[in-house]
Amino acid sequence: MSQTEVSMMKPPLVPLATLIGRELRGEKVEKPFVKYGQAALAKKGEDYFLIKPDCQRIPGNASTSFSVFAIFDGHNGISAAIFAKENLLTNVLSAIPQGASRDEWLQALPRALVAGFVKTDIEFQQKGTYCETSGTTVTFVVIDGWTVTVASVGDSRCILDTQGGVVSLLTVDHRLEENVEERERVTASGGEVGRLNVFGGNEVGPLRCWPGGLCLSRSIGDTDVGEFIVPVPHVKQVKLSNAGGRLVIASDGIWDALSSDMAAQSCRGLPAELAAKLVVKEALRSRGLKDDTTCLVVDIIPSDHPAPPITPRKKHNMLSSLLFGKKALNSTNKASNKLSAVGVVEELFEEGSAVLAERLGKEFPLNTSSGLFKCAVCQVDQPAGDGLSVNSGPFFSPASKPWEGPFLCTNCRRKKDAMEGKRPSCPTVAT
Repeated sequence: MSQTEVSMMKPPLVPLATLIGRELRGEKVEKPFVKYGQAALAKKGEDYFLIKPDCQRIPGNASTSFSVFAIFDGHNGISAAIFAKENLLTNVLSAIPQGASRDEWLQALPRALVAGFVKTDIEFQQKGTYCETSGTTVTFVVIDGWTVTVASVGDSRCILDTQGGVVSLLTVDHRLEENVEERERVTASGGEVGRLNVFGGNEVGPLRCWPGGLCLSRSIGDTDVGEFIVPVPHVKQVKLSNAGGRLVIASDGIWDALSSDMAAQSCRGLPAELAAKLVVKEALRSRGLKDDTTCLVVDIIPSDHPAPPITPRKKHNMLSSLLFGKKALNSTNKASNKLSAVGVVEELFEEGSAVLAERLGKEFPLNTSSGLFKCAVCQVDQPAGDGLSVNSGPFFSPASKPWEGPFLCTNCRRKKDAMEGKRPSCPTVAT
């Protein structure tokens, strides 16, 4: 591609005042209140959490606010959990194009979450040592108005409790014991899956990935286990009705003791701060303190209802499946408003593939100031001729053109190939 063609692709710079004006004109619906509570009990001290209720897409403009809540359940040490807590949000936001409107921002968020997770994992490998064994699960929640986007690796979990007592799971557990697709992916990429062998040849415990013995198929960190344990998250984005809802985000210390329904039912009708404490208390009563136990409860409440409504317990039935479904392509505004009034949750996006090329889209972002292409993962600028397309190489879909974007730098391309079992990844350790 010539420099002239690259220059023609540059979008015009948008003044800040214009961006703010767009946001103000786009705010047609009053934003809900977001109230939250947190509670935890430590067994090993490897759980960490992040609460940032005052983020802004445009700094200084309160109408562009959004909230972030996350849990990082570390294992084999705390280094990976701390590193992810300190760096993941920045890496996600850096992958969203500047100057995007709210709708564009939300549409770009799922892909940015994938890039941010992978970049954080690469950076952790580079800054660590080859003897570093720590890793972490991540459940990362972004709330913008009525839209909730959840990205997760591992077995921490986020559930949504909506009006009428319908509980929906917004994450997917990446436990080898329970996830057949993940077991098949790990073995196809060169890993071995089996139980721990003890004296006499008996197998005990849950299924694990070898080498390393990790029970999970996705995490950040875990450098010693193998690149088939990937940091590519499952991402789900939903839009709540104006009735709102409650999120319960927790580490597996909760979910090993309580089902999703039990956790939701144990704290209904209570303020978020008290609800989080009650969920932890119920998990402790049910199982005892076997593991670090951390819970965040987040209420998304209509502005004219400052307190969450008391919802009676209700068993699932056939009608409950109608309350959580994908938005119809041809739905009219009138139908959407009617569904919203009865508490429908619209599924806007869901993707869980571990194949990086399937998660980065088709665009190749351009740095408007330099005319250089950006790596789709680490956001490093590179000349157009130096970029390596995710579709290049001997393995690519017939529908994909190996000379088209998105593009990866050499380091991120090496990571991609290693995750797919094509070659080992040997990150350069920073000194």
